[in-house]
Amino acid sequence: MPLFGNTFSPKKTPPRKCASLSNLHLLDRSTREMELGLEYGVPTMNLAGQSLKFENGQWVAESGSFPGDRRELQRLRKRNQQLEEENNLLRLKVDILLDMLSETTAETHLMERELEELKNNSRRRK
Repeated sequence: MPLFGNTFSPKKTPPRKCASLSNLHLLDRSTREMELGLEYGVPTMNLAGQSLKFENGQWVAESGSFPGDRRELQRLRKRNQQLEEENNLLRLKVDILLDMLSETTAETHLMERELEELKNNSRRRK
């Protein structure tokens, strides 16, 4: 038992072999894409018989796959326009009602002031 030495000395590990025996990592990117098939194209999916593709960050219906959707889309646009017109009309009515309310309130305050002044004048005369 050595006094100053290290009693535990593990064996040295042998050097590792190359991680991959394939030479594909040495090829340029375009050759690797051709060999490994890394070009997938546009992602597509099929939901309930309707085909969609992912373009510019959004899922878009492929042309011709939604025959009934155009009519539905047209109907929804028309309904949306009707609701917007109705909303604008209701906003106009609310604005008119608020104007009428403020006018009536102002007239009521003026009448109350005049009534108070008349009461004060009649008390002074007595």
